Amino acid sequence: MSFDVLLLAFALLLIFEGLGPALFPAKWREYLREIAQLADPQLRMIGVALILIGWMLFMWLKP
Repeated sequence: MSFDVLLLAFALLLIFEGLGPALFPAKWREYLREIAQLADPQLRMIGVALILIGWMLFMWLKP
């Protein structure tokens, strides 16, 4: 894996992260308020789940 692939992945991350606030700013703000109310263990489980899903997708899609 080259550095260019890593930069492309980061660029895609930024694009997807920017879609929420760009297209639905009010809903995005409400969503962040709800996330802020979650307990630390819940947030940790969400983070671990996202990491595992991302890792599985990466392993499935890598050439």
